[in-house]
Amino acid sequence: MTKIHAKYLGVLDQLPDPYDCERADIGIKRLIEAIQKLPESDTNSDLLEIVQSPDGSKLLASMFGNSPFLTQASVSDPGFLSTLLLQGPDESYRRALSPLKCSKILSIRTIVPSQTAKTLRMVKRRAALTIALADIAGLWTEPRVVQAISELADSSISHSVKHLLLQAHETGTLILPDPGDPEFGSGYIVLGMGKLGAQELNYSSDIDLIVVYDPEVISTTAPLKLQQNLVRLTRNLIQLLSERTEDGYVFRTDLRLRPDPSATPLAISVEAAEGYYEGLGQNWERAAMIKARQVAGDGRAGERFLERLAPFVWRKNLDFATIQDIHAIKRQINAHRGADTMSVEGHNVKLGRGGIREVEFFVQTQQLIWGGKHPELRQIKTEDALRMFANKGLIADSTAKELVDAYWYLRKVEHRLQMIADQQTHEIPPDEEGLCHIATFLGNKNSEEFRETLTGYLINVEGHYAQLFEEHSDPAREITPGNLIFTGTDDDPGTLQTLRQFGFGDASAVADIIRNWHRGRHRAMRTERARQILTDLVPQLLAAFGDSPDPDGALRRFDGFLSALPSGIQIFSLFRENPSLLKVVAEVMGSAPRLAGHLGRRPGLLDYVLEPEFYGAIPDEQTLEREIRGILAAAPDFETCLNQSRIWAGDRMLQVGIHALRRLAPWSNISAAISNIAGSVISALAEQVHAEFSKQHGRISGGRWMVLGMGKLGGREMTPSSDLDLIVIYDHDAGAHKSDGKKSLAPGQYYSRLTKRLINSLTAPTAEGNLFEVDMRLRPSGTAGPLASHIDAFTKYHDESSWAWEHMALAKARAISGNAEFINQVNQVIEKTLTRTREPIQLLADVAGMRGRIDKEHRTDSILEIKYFRGGIVDIEFIVQYLQLRHAADHPSILCVNTASALKNLAAHKLLDHSDAELLQRVLSIFQSIQGHLRLTLEGQLDGRSLLMLPKPLQRSLADLGDFSIPEDLEVFLETLATRVFTVFKKIFGDAPAG
Repeated sequence: MTKIHAKYLGVLDQLPDPYDCERADIGIKRLIEAIQKLPESDTNSDLLEIVQSPDGSKLLASMFGNSPFLTQASVSDPGFLSTLLLQGPDESYRRALSPLKCSKILSIRTIVPSQTAKTLRMVKRRAALTIALADIAGLWTEPRVVQAISELADSSISHSVKHLLLQAHETGTLILPDPGDPEFGSGYIVLGMGKLGAQELNYSSDIDLIVVYDPEVISTTAPLKLQQNLVRLTRNLIQLLSERTEDGYVFRTDLRLRPDPSATPLAISVEAAEGYYEGLGQNWERAAMIKARQVAGDGRAGERFLERLAPFVWRKNLDFATIQDIHAIKRQINAHRGADTMSVEGHNVKLGRGGIREVEFFVQTQQLIWGGKHPELRQIKTEDALRMFANKGLIADSTAKELVDAYWYLRKVEHRLQMIADQQTHEIPPDEEGLCHIATFLGNKNSEEFRETLTGYLINVEGHYAQLFEEHSDPAREITPGNLIFTGTDDDPGTLQTLRQFGFGDASAVADIIRNWHRGRHRAMRTERARQILTDLVPQLLAAFGDSPDPDGALRRFDGFLSALPSGIQIFSLFRENPSLLKVVAEVMGSAPRLAGHLGRRPGLLDYVLEPEFYGAIPDEQTLEREIRGILAAAPDFETCLNQSRIWAGDRMLQVGIHALRRLAPWSNISAAISNIAGSVISALAEQVHAEFSKQHGRISGGRWMVLGMGKLGGREMTPSSDLDLIVIYDHDAGAHKSDGKKSLAPGQYYSRLTKRLINSLTAPTAEGNLFEVDMRLRPSGTAGPLASHIDAFTKYHDESSWAWEHMALAKARAISGNAEFINQVNQVIEKTLTRTREPIQLLADVAGMRGRIDKEHRTDSILEIKYFRGGIVDIEFIVQYLQLRHAADHPSILCVNTASALKNLAAHKLLDHSDAELLQRVLSIFQSIQGHLRLTLEGQLDGRSLLMLPKPLQRSLADLGDFSIPEDLEVFLETLATRVFTVFKKIFGDAPAG
């Protein structure tokens, strides 16, 4: 007789069939091989017997044939699988969590930090396997399943907090009243929100936390650094739970439900939190706090905190303002819940029509309105709340039963979807194969039976949801103060006409955006006060945006900006009190899409924009580099480092961009500042990338590397949209054959991979946006060559193989990062290449031929494409670089990476006619200003557009750059200047094949 636990024997006939029998067989074979590798013991013999028995193989096939994740979890831990099959799920779950259940911790010195992370992940893996098998076998109900997942999360968080609090105690940061029970009296409070708070976590849930602390309770040796230290502790808590290691992860952790998450630290004081909720808390936050539950930390302090928040969450009187918000929220849900025809394939069981979210919304809205008067409705669990609604007569008993049944069925579907690969997905597969898989895993005979069952529950939920607060005339909404022209659903003809007069193209879309503001569609407009202030600002907003180069785009970007704000009263008041700030924001939104995107992510910068220093001179490169190096050095991990680099660069680029828009500096200063920002972030990131890279691969003996900036970066002539042209060069000790890390690499491979990491650090998009695009094609041999060049190869290449056009590129090469000695060595190679004696006729032909090829590829008739237009920026650069190569052998001091400075040098040495040099300098300044302004204000390519095809405000802005009142005059003027430049070009290159 098989030794499998008796509970399993009773459900063998109810198990779902394996969807993939071949995968099930392979999984069982892998498990048998894993068992056979274990030391001989009675337990392992029993496990092998179970696995090879018909009953055991049927049970395992049900898991292995449906879930690759559960297969791997079983095969990787056969010892625990033995416990699960022999002892049953209840005892196995208790044993799985037992390492986390000890309430006393003796000393942090007895616990290796990495072991804590390993233990947490082992417990998670074992508990997840137990819960899954109990669910699949039907031994646990869905309420028991979510309870078990939530208990696992509670224990994991609590264990982690104990570990970190004791660590803080033993390092002297905190003074705990009872180090043996670190949470007791610690003053550190961790609240579980959402499904964790309600003890309804799904199988692959994120966990939502809010961390607060009570400084009146906490004892610390450093009171002035208390928040800083607790933020660090909280960050470590997130890392302990979320970081993926070779052992997996525990729970993905999200702290964005805390008050004002974009502006507050990860841990805030209870006083600050209470002040926020009392003064700025919105109805969605009231709804979120319904499910708030302390999951770790100081129990007494947490209980007091939640008691003090009760008046914010539960209001005694029927809240009509809340009802208005609920109407707005419901309309938003309706707008995103899919098409009229319900299709099972691809349906989102959480967010889609008839889904889990609609059940939860049904519950929370009733609680918000009635929970103040009826404390018994303040249930954190969905099922408990629904049954209590029925008890109080708020809904029919049949409604409660149908919603409860649907809720748990949908949760079961959600769990099976997530068990397959341990992914947080809520979507039914869109294809028939995937549909059959999930149907089989749920125990259905076929996909059609599953489709009918799921559709029935979705329709039930949708029907009850649709009856919730059916739309009706609400006098309270009609008397909301503000501009009533934007109320209702239909466009007012007079309003559309006014909007067109302001300069908007799609007046109906603009009216719709503003109507949504009044309806409170964004969090920032959820309070009546915020809507009042914004209503007063609307005429000024429309006038300011209408005067920007792209009025419709400006309003859309501003709407996006508002949608990201956690609250609106402060910023709207800031606009009202500072009209000049509103004008700046309108300029950014309407003129500079990239800057608008960054401002949308960092609205807190508006305070800085008001400071006088914001409009002062941009710091020099050394100051910028010190600034960003300090920021990155303080980052706790590399991901934070990448995000901080983007935040810093974006902040500085916003400052520079506004300087450019407001003409606070000549364009030469603007482009130099952009180049300095880029150079500083490259240099700082190169150091961080190398440090991170060396953790795995070590260092090369005597290794040194440097980054050359080429093109506009090298010449300090960047525009806001410039790529980074880079070359990476390295050297090392002659006897160094590989790095000294645990994954050693040969030098060439080492520096190529390191360079790739640097490129990725500069180009990878993160939550904080992008930095720069990188172009490495100017390296020796171009795309055919290695990403990083050894100094000897770099020297030999330019001694023997490089072309004249590559020497022209080297004329703009500038060291961006590296140690001074190695930079000097590389500069000597560059100088040697640039100052070699050349055959004048051949050089002239080479340079003119290259210009001809460029003209053939990029020929344009639009003067606005000022780079390639004949007589434009490229022609000026070719003149300068040709003359530098022609004369540097005799006059090395003419060499300069900056085109304008190089023109001065050439004139000073009488290598370029003085009047021609003055013309070229003047034209270059004008052309670079026009080009820079266009790159700042327009997205995408000009595609041959003329000046008069641009938006009229942009035409006026460009005309102002040239001191013209009429845009047509500017276009004629630019073409005249280009003709004069091309005359100089032909004078120098003569009859050479210039194209």
